[in-house]
Amino acid sequence: MFRRRAALIAVSAVACSSAAAVYASTSGTDETVAVPVPDQRVAAYCAALHARLPSKVDGLPRHDLKPRSDLTAGWGDPSIVLRCGVPRPGVDADPDADGVDVDGVGWVIEREPGGAFRLTTTLRKAYVEVTLPRKYADDLGPLTDLAGAVKKTIPEGI
Repeated sequence: MFRRRAALIAVSAVACSSAAAVYASTSGTDETVAVPVPDQRVAAYCAALHARLPSKVDGLPRHDLKPRSDLTAGWGDPSIVLRCGVPRPGVDADPDADGVDVDGVGWVIEREPGGAFRLTTTLRKAYVEVTLPRKYADDLGPLTDLAGAVKKTIPEGI
C-alpha cells in the first residue's frame, strides 16, 4: 500500500510539473500562473528569494498572483511574472543561445509568441524565470531590480 501511494505521489508531481511547463508556455502574463513543483532544497531557496523580492520592479508595484505562492510574484499590469523553482530550460544547454549577465546574475533569453520574453537564470542552484510582457520587453531594468535578491538567496552552481 505504501509503495503504491508513493508511486501515485511521484506520478502526480511529474504530472503537475508537466502541466506547469505547458501552462507557462501558453499563458505568459496572465494573473493566474502555474506554480512550479520543485524539490525541498530548491523550494527553500525560492522561499528565501520570495522574502527578499523588491516591492517595486521597474517602478511597478508588487502583487501576488493566483494561486498565491512563495514560488511566484508579479509586478505591474500586465504582470511581469517571476516563477522560482522552474525546470532547467532546454535552451540553457545551447552554447549559441542568447544570454545576458545583469549585475552578476546570468540569464538565458527566449522570445515568446506575441513579443514577450522569458528570461531564466543560469548557473544557480534554483532556476528563476521572469516573463516580461511585450509592453516591457525592450528594457532589462526588471532584471537589475531582481539581481540582488537572486544573488543573496540562490547560490551559484548547478
